[in-house]
Amino acid sequence: MRFTTTRLCGGEALMAVSSEELDLDLTLAAEIFEKEGFEIKEKDDMMLIIIWNGMETTIYSQGKIMFFPLKDKKLCIDHATQLIGMMR
Repeated sequence: MRFTTTRLCGGEALMAVSSEELDLDLTLAAEIFEKEGFEIKEKDDMMLIIIWNGMETTIYSQGKIMFFPLKDKKLCIDHATQLIGMMR
């Protein structure tokens, strides 16, 4: 899967945007992440916020993933790829 990245929050956060159109099941994703021991901070139909690797990680149903704090674009793509893989 390919991603582009965007800097947010004054450079303290990065968002990975999938090049593929996705429609993620966030209810199922929350169940998977809970089983893995991740803290679920918030969940609704459009986004899921978890604490992952010490970062607040927001996963959007269309496949965008925001990491805060994170400044390394390569890590952003690596993390997004790993998380999407866990949800499939």
